[in-house]
Amino acid sequence: MFGVVVTNNIKPGFKDQFMRALLDDAKGSATKEPGCPRFDVLQDNSEANRIYLMEEYKDEAAFETHTKQPHFTQFFAAVKDWFATPIEIRKVSAVYPKK
Repeated sequence: MFGVVVTNNIKPGFKDQFMRALLDDAKGSATKEPGCPRFDVLQDNSEANRIYLMEEYKDEAAFETHTKQPHFTQFFAAVKDWFATPIEIRKVSAVYPKK
């Protein structure tokens, strides 16, 4: 298993549009990518404009394939100017349960 944990800090006033675009990407990832068994979208409880993604892929190649999918490229093109800070991406591996 290969995963990423992504932190997105959204500019005030753009969260609703960001979430609509993000949910389209998340659904596309979960339903159209056999190499992506999990794509979780989480909102920070203390900072409403901070959104986390926890994404699981079969391997790093499946993640690279994800970044080239139409639902991802359309999402990123739509939201690229709505970030208050640079996106933080952490690559992770499963410890438990080991897959």
